[in-house]
Amino acid sequence: MSLYYDAATILSSSTADQGGSFKSRIYNSKSLKASPAQIYALVTEASKWDILLKEVIEKAGILSLEHKLTPLLCLLLVHDHLLSKNGIAAPASHPIRQAVERHKARLKAELTRARVRRGCASLQDLQSVILDEKKALLGPDALTENMYPRWVRINNVRSTLKAQLDGTFSGYRNVESLKELRTTDQIYIDPHIPDLVALAPGAVDFSTTKAYKDGEIILQDKASCFPAYLLLGDPDGSWSEGDLVDGCAAPGNKTTHLASLLAARRGFKKNQKNSNKIISMDSSAPRSKTLQKMVSVAGADKIVTVLAGQDFLALDPADERFESVSGLLLDPSCSGSGIIGRDDVPQLVLPESNRPSSTSNRGKKRKRDSKKENEEEDEEEAKQSPPERMSTERLTKLSNLQTHIVEHALRFPAASRVTYSTCSTHVLENESVVSRILASDVAKQRGWRVMRRDEQPAGLQKWKHRGIKSISNSTDEKSHVEINLSEEQLDACLRCWPGDDECTGGFFVVGFVRDEELADTEATGEDSGDESEFGGFSD
Repeated sequence: MSLYYDAATILSSSTADQGGSFKSRIYNSKSLKASPAQIYALVTEASKWDILLKEVIEKAGILSLEHKLTPLLCLLLVHDHLLSKNGIAAPASHPIRQAVERHKARLKAELTRARVRRGCASLQDLQSVILDEKKALLGPDALTENMYPRWVRINNVRSTLKAQLDGTFSGYRNVESLKELRTTDQIYIDPHIPDLVALAPGAVDFSTTKAYKDGEIILQDKASCFPAYLLLGDPDGSWSEGDLVDGCAAPGNKTTHLASLLAARRGFKKNQKNSNKIISMDSSAPRSKTLQKMVSVAGADKIVTVLAGQDFLALDPADERFESVSGLLLDPSCSGSGIIGRDDVPQLVLPESNRPSSTSNRGKKRKRDSKKENEEEDEEEAKQSPPERMSTERLTKLSNLQTHIVEHALRFPAASRVTYSTCSTHVLENESVVSRILASDVAKQRGWRVMRRDEQPAGLQKWKHRGIKSISNSTDEKSHVEINLSEEQLDACLRCWPGDDECTGGFFVVGFVRDEELADTEATGEDSGDESEFGGFSD
């Protein structure tokens, strides 16, 4: 029974008390008796079914009859009783297990009724419906990363999509949409990003597979695949000249994606020489080690040069090492507001108990003291709670830095393409930065403009979510930033929204291309971006 008590303890403890991510807190805890892997699996799986379990438990009336069960403990136990192949992980004689199994007929009947009410023929169909209900009830923030499909990118340096479909995914059935992706034996081939597939939540842990360890497949969210694809385009595209720079590279997903796209291009154009090089860097030496390791596992060592601990802003664009650099990929530090599961503790919807309130012999003085204590606890909790949104001041500083970084990239002599991306949903870090860059002197001098939608790779041209000027109830609106972008320029920006039907994290990406006909030699050449202290990069 320690599994359920330990899981309840972890969920009841505040993040502030323990620190770190939900998963790391479980694996680093020294007080748990049960296996960390079992605890994590129980909690994440229960969080996918909690809306249903709440309904079943309440209709069965267990909590009003079994006083030893708390709502949280009951939900975890009923999950394993109804949905786990092995049932409740406790001896048959244990009182808590018996407290649930005394009602097994009623619980099973309520589960069947719940499935029939939703018109679902199977439990797999039912889970998809339940996740939609939870999203509608609590919003996309209630969904943690483990509830989303597992995106897997095939690395063309070491393999091909066909080879993986015939090998690693040989037993999988292809589905035509993400909504159909419900069981662990299904696979969805993405229509927007080449060589990207999705597997259902709860699929095999691919980080333990041979294909992953050999660098043939890479686990990467779909949204973060946009920048490299936008920069290099389709394998049969005409733009392939020069070297590439990933200025904000660690841990290395985008660098290795660039290498994979180059490999696919060489496979498409048999006579093309292996002349492209990728120069990848990160200002953090420890993160650079992770970057180098990922490049090595992906088999990209021959074309990728890692500049460990290198600050992109400290590079001299006129340095002879960069005289052939024609494309730059920039994914600098941002607020991270689009990251799924940043506060990754699953929000479990618990059943309500109809037990009568116990009478108390406490005197009035004690009641007054309790009220005072509760008020003090609420006040302390409010002090410790993080602000709901990042402050405008902080966003402005990030925006200044981001603008400065992109303007620096526009100065590389041979550069003709640059992509800028963030894992943020804030207009200040996205469309506002694009507006400022286009208005800068370096952009006017050198003839930089946005990459229009009709110039983007075929898969991304089909992407429906585009740039915006404001978000209702957003921190951005308080700043009164004017977005001087035309409808065509907004249409050139690509957005991803967390929690929607595309099943990605929140993301923004835009491409810039150099058009000599737009060059204005009379521009002053002064920077329009504010000088801000550099704070490092993040993938």
